[in-house]
Amino acid sequence: MHVRPFLVRASCELNVSQSIYTHQFDNGLALVAESMDWLESAAFSLLLPAGCVVDPREKLGVSNFTCEMVQRGCGGRDSREFVEALETLGVLSSANVSNAHTSFGGAMPADKIYDALSIYADVVRRPQLPTEQFEDARLVCLQELRALEDELPQQLMAELRRLHYGDPLGRSREGTFASVEQIEPADVEQFFTTHYRPNGAILSVAGKIDWERLVAHVGELWGDWDAAELPTPSELPPQRGYHHVAQESTQTHIGIAYPNVPSSHPDFYRARGAIGVLSDGMSSRLFLEVREKRGLCYSVYASCHSLRDRGSVLCYSGTTTERAQETLDVILAELHRLGDGIEEAELDRLKTKIKSLLIIQQESSSSRSGAIAGDWYHLGRVRQLDELNRILDNLSAASINEYLAANPPRDFTIVTLGENPLETPLGVPTANT
Repeated sequence: MHVRPFLVRASCELNVSQSIYTHQFDNGLALVAESMDWLESAAFSLLLPAGCVVDPREKLGVSNFTCEMVQRGCGGRDSREFVEALETLGVLSSANVSNAHTSFGGAMPADKIYDALSIYADVVRRPQLPTEQFEDARLVCLQELRALEDELPQQLMAELRRLHYGDPLGRSREGTFASVEQIEPADVEQFFTTHYRPNGAILSVAGKIDWERLVAHVGELWGDWDAAELPTPSELPPQRGYHHVAQESTQTHIGIAYPNVPSSHPDFYRARGAIGVLSDGMSSRLFLEVREKRGLCYSVYASCHSLRDRGSVLCYSGTTTERAQETLDVILAELHRLGDGIEEAELDRLKTKIKSLLIIQQESSSSRSGAIAGDWYHLGRVRQLDELNRILDNLSAASINEYLAANPPRDFTIVTLGENPLETPLGVPTANT
């Protein structure tokens, strides 16, 4: 195996030195690592191109079902032995299905990372998929759907993403009760065979590592994994406008979305700076105007949401039925006011907070493994902390205001969930969900 490592060493004003390594295997698997020698831990994130966007439309939730099944025994270990093996190594494990990926991760003492990766090579290459546990796995997936019914804020935001992005980009991993009930073992086997592939997969490792040993070990585990052509799902147009979901409740949940640049766009940090002023922390505009000054709600926030080639700003507020209309009106007023620009003092507070978060992230191998995997997926490279530091230092109210003048909040998708529909401003058409 010919190894072509790419090493970058960088120091930045955040007083952190970085060693970033990358290697692309011939089958398409990307290995990205950051050496953090001051830690005694290591963590990995394995992203497979098996997100819910590639679920067949008649089998929604099969990616989530498959994720559950591959962890019920792998290689020569049954389900219990798999769990015991991870616990013996001290691995704090995780698994998740998102829009684009099925991901597996773990954090552990640094010297256990190689054994943990060996176990997860069995998970994603040699799962047992035991048919005798299939109905138990279905019950787990159905319980996740039932839990979502009880979490009205999550239910609202799932509906907001579905309507704003359209299908399949706005899907939720859980699928529906009807679709999960229809999934058969052959569907899981087909999904696994088709989508658990190395091309498009990303393995990121962060912590106290030996890069040369890591490359050789990953090559032994995954180097002979066969690539395959991955299907591209077709897209249906979004259903934007105003939608109301009737729900007997004393509360009303409000969701607002509008288009934004993705994280790979050169203007992303100008957009991120604007949304930070709007919503990051207790000195942000939304918190002060909607919650503190007027006492309209118990929760309010806005955040940047990014897919690979498009993004949005997602806003949420939970309030009472009586105060719902005023809450919606004030949030929309704040969004329109954001288009008029921000002040330098607001930005200075945000910069300090973001730099603090970057420093804290450097103390966590789990945070860094997730961050560098995300960078590789969205950008095809890992951003250095000195690069982020320069971007933050170069942000100014003037540069953000220039961006906002050209890209003011508009083209809203609004979803409310509660007893009564609300009145919406002109220009936001009402649609049926």
